[in-house]
Amino acid sequence: MPFDVLVLACLAYVILLFIVAFLVERRAVGEALPWLRSPLVYTLSLSIYCTAWTFYGAVGYAARSGLEFLTIYLGPTLVFVGWWWVLRKLVRIGRQQRVTSIADLISSRYGKSNLLGILVTLLCVVAATPYIALQLQSVTLSFSVFASGSSEGWTMPDRNSTAIWVAAGLALFTILFGTRKLDANEQHTGIVTAIAVEGIVKLVALVGVGSFVVWGIADGPSDVVDRINRSSIADWSLDPSRWAGLTFLSAAAVVCLPRMFQVLVVETGDERHLATASWAFPLYMFLMSLFVVPIAVVGLEIMPAGANPDLFVLTVPLDRGQGALAMLAFLGGFSSATAMVIVAAVALSTMVSNHIVMPLWLSLRPAPAVSGDVRRLVLLSRRISIAGVLALGYGYYRFSGGSGALAAIGLISFVGVAQILPAMLGGIFWRGATRAGALWGLTIGFAVWIYTLFLPSLGPGSLLPAPVLADGPFGIDWLRPQALFGVADMDPLIHSMFWSLVLNATAFFVASLVTFPGPLERLQGAAFVNVFETGNRGPQGWAQGKAEAEELLVMAQRILGEEPALAMFEAEARAQGKVGYLPDPTPAFVERLERRLAGSVGAATAHAMLAQLAGRAVVSVEDLMAVANETAQIMEYSARLEAQQDELTRTARQLRDANEKLTRLSVQKDAFLSQISHELRTPMTSIRAFSEILMEGDMPPEMSGRYARIIHDEAIRLTRLLDDLLDLSVLENGSVQLNLGLSNLHEMIDRALQAAAHTRPERGFVIHRDPAAENIFLHTDGDRLAQVFINLISNARKYCDAEQPELRIAVRQKGGRVTVDFIDNGSGISKESQELIFEKFARLSDQTRAGGAGLGLAICREVMANLGGTITYLPGQGGAAFRVTLPLRLQRAA
Repeated sequence: MPFDVLVLACLAYVILLFIVAFLVERRAVGEALPWLRSPLVYTLSLSIYCTAWTFYGAVGYAARSGLEFLTIYLGPTLVFVGWWWVLRKLVRIGRQQRVTSIADLISSRYGKSNLLGILVTLLCVVAATPYIALQLQSVTLSFSVFASGSSEGWTMPDRNSTAIWVAAGLALFTILFGTRKLDANEQHTGIVTAIAVEGIVKLVALVGVGSFVVWGIADGPSDVVDRINRSSIADWSLDPSRWAGLTFLSAAAVVCLPRMFQVLVVETGDERHLATASWAFPLYMFLMSLFVVPIAVVGLEIMPAGANPDLFVLTVPLDRGQGALAMLAFLGGFSSATAMVIVAAVALSTMVSNHIVMPLWLSLRPAPAVSGDVRRLVLLSRRISIAGVLALGYGYYRFSGGSGALAAIGLISFVGVAQILPAMLGGIFWRGATRAGALWGLTIGFAVWIYTLFLPSLGPGSLLPAPVLADGPFGIDWLRPQALFGVADMDPLIHSMFWSLVLNATAFFVASLVTFPGPLERLQGAAFVNVFETGNRGPQGWAQGKAEAEELLVMAQRILGEEPALAMFEAEARAQGKVGYLPDPTPAFVERLERRLAGSVGAATAHAMLAQLAGRAVVSVEDLMAVANETAQIMEYSARLEAQQDELTRTARQLRDANEKLTRLSVQKDAFLSQISHELRTPMTSIRAFSEILMEGDMPPEMSGRYARIIHDEAIRLTRLLDDLLDLSVLENGSVQLNLGLSNLHEMIDRALQAAAHTRPERGFVIHRDPAAENIFLHTDGDRLAQVFINLISNARKYCDAEQPELRIAVRQKGGRVTVDFIDNGSGISKESQELIFEKFARLSDQTRAGGAGLGLAICREVMANLGGTITYLPGQGGAAFRVTLPLRLQRAA
């Protein structure tokens, strides 16, 4: 088949997957497709374990090493069948702590240590490098074989250039899939569904090729059994140590591989799905391995001597003229490779941005660390990280020559990620595990794996000098990389796995025994180990009253986005019995905010960012007692007392706030009455004085006309004041008559801007608008709504103190409601005044700025209440900001 046709087929397949992911993400926003969170999709997403290694390499593994390939399937099966309760604990911890990656899990457990996060990130990136190279090698080989139609397959463009194009294409595909937006939970519904589709494709492809081999080439299962008995596979003998070692290695990999942790823990929506996956995933792997031996045996018989057994899945159908089946097999292998690269690159880029880029950025910019849109930085760093991960994979492919067996390359990565296992299991089952233990264990295990397996895999003279590989450093024989401590008769893979994990676990255990965990480590240790006993309650280590709510809101908006942050803060304020967007920054709220932020930037980074605003995390006496307490009765009693205390505290706070508000309103009421008396007395005095003068007569007509105009103006001023008072009274009583009809929002804003232009016309005001977003028709009282807009725009023109004043009008429609934000670039309104500005007795403390009787915002509040909407002050916007919310269609009251 022509090479360009093959490329077009791959592009068409990739576009299909992208469309699936795009449509699923759009539908998932409105929860329109509940099956997206079903156990079936979750189980199929776990098929990410079956990469090009298991699709192509398992057949080659069986042809070379007999039934040893089964260990790669046996380990995960034992974990899901016998250890699913461990998986359930990981999933529960991940959901409670909002873990975004395996590095985030380790970092969060050991006192939210970013140093550990960096170490695990580096380990995972290096360990994934051979695996990425494996995918590039498998795709390049399959391209060459399929395009040439031969078992050798090099009648095509240079394979190194092909590998570059494959790496670049996978990087672009992954960026489009995984970094289009920043998710607060780091869940990618579209990607998971696309991975599930790819899981079906590769299963159908492998079963299809196997069925053709068994019933199309052989004469059925009995004939296949006879061929197996006559083949070299029948002479395979079991090596117990290697069998046990590989089974353990694959069991460790299924929970430690970044891509498996991503779909197993981060992407899961319901831990109950594990009950289905505990039998469905082993069944999937059984079907994937069912035809491996028949394909290997038949391939060895019918293919020419020297043919690459890793490619029998492709070359056997091609040899028998089954082009359509071969194309299906090619797409199955392509699915296996792309699925692995996409999820692994997304997971690794998340780790790099959360544990390396963001902490580095915070350290370089300590003062304005939470200014600007952090989301752009995070997304950019993840996109660059994805390209970097693929570049490392290609580099390994070039250094290693791209000629190794697929299974051997995959096992190198397995040993690397297995170094995380002691710190992970120790962290979720042993409260005595410490940060120092995890740090020493991971460092030593990582170094031993690099020295004994990773560097030697690149070949003599690549990065490890040939004399060192043969005789050890400085000629020290017992330090030879593949004969460490004089053990020379062990298989190189088992040798590296044994020494790296033994030294890793020993260092972890000893260092944990000789060091004492810090307070935050102890709290996190209790939360992780006792995750099923503590429920959703986590440790609360933030001090009371160290941060301002508005500062926290500004930071949350930069990371979560404006609307999600405002919704979270509004819900918290409502739960505290307050109105608006600024809840009290209690330790419990700061803890919840930290977990929410951790879903986007990682636990360690979120903790560091909050620490800059809220001060260092402290541990209360109650928290330490809760950690030390081991009896369920005391825990329950303590929780009950805490709930009662919280309720009393909340009630006392509400009473205190109400009393303070009433006191301020009383002062404002006195000032208001004094102002109203003054406002009424002034025009009445003028009217009376000039009327008496006119009554005396004997004055020039010009003077009489001027005095008459003064009387007329003062009468209008008096009438306007009385109209405001009457209007407010009617609105409060709910007896206002609304003139409902269709009104265009864009036209109403235009009208309001024109009317408000007479307020301080000498000021050059810059208005920022989005006409397309404003083109909405509302069924409401347009005149009343325009009255609110005029008041807000006039206030901005009067009170915005910026040298170059600007006003941004932002319109959004969500569901059946519309929000209109009016945001200027001035200094805003103080926190104390924000609670009073909508009261009818309220005026700003600066009397020179307040002006008038102070009824404007009170009237606006009542107008919006009658229009079925609200008007609120938006804190944290950099200036004075008001949000008007109203329904698209206001129904006439019965």
